[in-house]
Order: sequence, then C-alpha cells, then structure tokens
Amino acid sequence: MSGKSRPRLVTALALSLLAGSLAAGRPAVAEPAPRACPVLAPSPGWYGDNRARLQQLIDRHGRCGDGSHGTKDRPVAVFDWDNTVVKNDVGDATMFWLLRHDGIRQPAHRDWHTTSRHLTDAAVRALAAACSSSAPAGAPLPTATDTGCADEIRAVYSDGATTGGEHAFAGFGHRRTQPQYAWLAQLLQGWTPREVGEFAAAARAENLAAPVGTEQRVGSGRETGWVRYYAEQRDLIRTLQRSGFDVWITSASPEPVVEVWARGGGVDAAHTIGIRSVTAAGRLTAHLRGCGTVRDGEDALIPYIDGKRCWINTVVYGVHGAAAERPLPADRRQVFAAGDSDTDVTFLRDATVLRLVLNRNKTELMCRAYDDGDGRWIVNPMFLQPKPRRADPYPCATNGYENPDGTRGPVLRQDGSPVPDQWDRVYPQGL
Repeated sequence: MSGKSRPRLVTALALSLLAGSLAAGRPAVAEPAPRACPVLAPSPGWYGDNRARLQQLIDRHGRCGDGSHGTKDRPVAVFDWDNTVVKNDVGDATMFWLLRHDGIRQPAHRDWHTTSRHLTDAAVRALAAACSSSAPAGAPLPTATDTGCADEIRAVYSDGATTGGEHAFAGFGHRRTQPQYAWLAQLLQGWTPREVGEFAAAARAENLAAPVGTEQRVGSGRETGWVRYYAEQRDLIRTLQRSGFDVWITSASPEPVVEVWARGGGVDAAHTIGIRSVTAAGRLTAHLRGCGTVRDGEDALIPYIDGKRCWINTVVYGVHGAAAERPLPADRRQVFAAGDSDTDVTFLRDATVLRLVLNRNKTELMCRAYDDGDGRWIVNPMFLQPKPRRADPYPCATNGYENPDGTRGPVLRQDGSPVPDQWDRVYPQGL
C-alpha cells in the first residue's frame, strides 16, 4: 500500500467505527493524545554521553517506560546536596552566618563537652578559654565582635583542630559520622526549627546574591561567601520528577537548613533528609536522632558514608533496626543516585541502574567510579569551577579507603580484590 493511500484508508476506518458507535447508541470516545516524555535540557556542562545516559534512565524507568521499580510505586532517585546540587556547602554558609550574627549560644554550665561527646579535652579547654567569659549559659555568644571566640569555633568546625593545632574530635566511627558536621547541628541547641530555617534563609539570600568568588570575614579570617545552584542539576531533578521519579535529598547538614535550600532546587521538606536533632519543648537540643541500631541521643550516626544508607533505608523505605544499616534487596533500592564525595560512596553503590559522580578528586569515590565494575558509574566535571586533572593516580590499591577506626587501606571490590590505582580521566580539556 502506498504512503498516499494510507491516510485515506485510516480516515475511512475511523468514520466507519464512529458510525457504528453512534448506531449502537454509544458516544464515540477519542483516545487521549500521548504526552511527550520529559527531556533534559541541552547543556555544555554535561560531559561526553552523560546526558544521553541520564535520558535513557529517564525514558526506561520513568512514566514513558515501565514507570515503576520493584515494590515502590515510583522509581527512587537520591541526590547528595552540597557540591552535588549546589556549588559550595550550605552547612558552612549557615555556620559562618551564625558566627557573624551571634547565632550560637553559650553551652549549659559553660561546659563545651555538652555540645559534643566527641570533643577532646584540648578542644574544650580552648573553647572555654576563648568563649566562656563572653556570655552566661544559654545566651548568644557575641561572635560578631569577639574575634577570639569566633576564631576558635571556626577552627574546631572547619579544621577539626583548635587554633593551637590540637585535635578537636576523637572516639567516633569514621564511616558513620563526621563530628565536625554534627557539631553544627548540635550548636543550634536552644533555637526552634523555624528560627533555624530563618537563619538558613538569611544565609541563603546573602550567598546567592554574592558574586562568584566572594569571601566573607568570619572572626579574623576569610571564608567562602557564595553559593550557586547548578542549573544542570535543577533541570535533572525537575525532569526526573516530571517523569514520575520519587526524588530525595540526603545531606550531612542540619535538616532545617537543607530544607530551606532544597526548596530552591525543587524538592520539598518531606523529601529532605539531613541531620535530625532531638527536640525538647519545641527547641533543638545538642543530641541527635539515631538510625538503625543507634538510639536517639547516642549522637553516633548521621547521614554520612554508611549513615546515609541507614537514613535512606529508614526514611524512604520504612526499614528500621539493623536491617537499615545493610543493603536492601535490589528491588527496594534507589535506581539512581548522585554525589561528589567519599561521604556519598555507600548510597551511590546502592543505586541499581545509574550513579552520577561530580569529580572533586575524592579518592575512594573516584576509585570506584573509574573502576566501574558494573558499567553503572558516570563521571562529570563540576559544572562551576571544575577541578583540573589530578596529576598522580588515585592510590586505590593501597590507602584509598578509610576504615571505621580512621586508618587507611585498599579500596576493595565486591569480590574482595583491590581496585587498581586509577588515573583521572574526566576533566575539562585544558585544565
């Protein structure tokens, strides 16, 4: 049959069916026009065939494909936040805002041990010497003007050491928590979640308005003073959502802070997982919610490396207890995950279809991504100020992995064999 005669025949068949329907007393029902499948926007920020592979994920697993995954109603996608969806760190932005606006309270009894069980005696002595005479217990510390106090808090938070160079934290599981990140949430004690959200919103407004490259004065030093959303990641989140994916954010920043920023990326508070504080009388305390086998107030597990798996399994999939700390069956895991750091390794490995890595030269993550044993890893340079190529290979076979006690060892594959050292292969040309 020629191409010219086919439309005429189709029209005749349609009229015949319409006539038969009317003759039978039934109204004709037009078939709904198929909806266009959501498509990622073109961008020079996508490296190689990464955009095509992401589009393939969307087409196959979204509503234009099977539209479901295992026991979940919708396929799940999970993004890390800091330096994955945005450039720079919203926890840092909040901490620096707090220090510049007297947002941290004097600890109970002026005892800095009450702010973190992992603070060393050296850190407590340094903080007490710098800050204890500044304000009574429970009152805001005048860190906007008291540069000595601001400098000591900033050093303990940012460097994990006192201004005198002594270790600030000890006695923690290195794949379950990062006490510096946790300390920000703990220093928010005494404020309500709403007040913390207001602080985060003020910091967000400042950091988005500041030109790229801005530094701000914090105490007597200079710190990063700007943040930007990655347009490509906003578009990816939006396209996944339009295609029927259940999109989540996981972050090792305080949850009331991440919620404020996530809204600007198109993710609501109900789909945001951050460090969760124990509350009392509606106010945050210095203790943290537990996950898996860790009880509330033990302050030992946050959304960090293995802790991210626990929190995703609990919040997204409703799994509690010891099972939340282990990989779930493949049909109950996220199909897609995105991250930028070693802190994201575990939940990225749990993703069953595709794993997007932004290259920040983080050793364990890049070892696993470049080894790509199952063909599901894709690597992309950062969309703003990408890292140049690493000059030396990643030391995967010797010390690329951080053990729970903080010692280093080889990055191992699923079968127990070491990942060979990997050369950096994904970076902008000319860098």
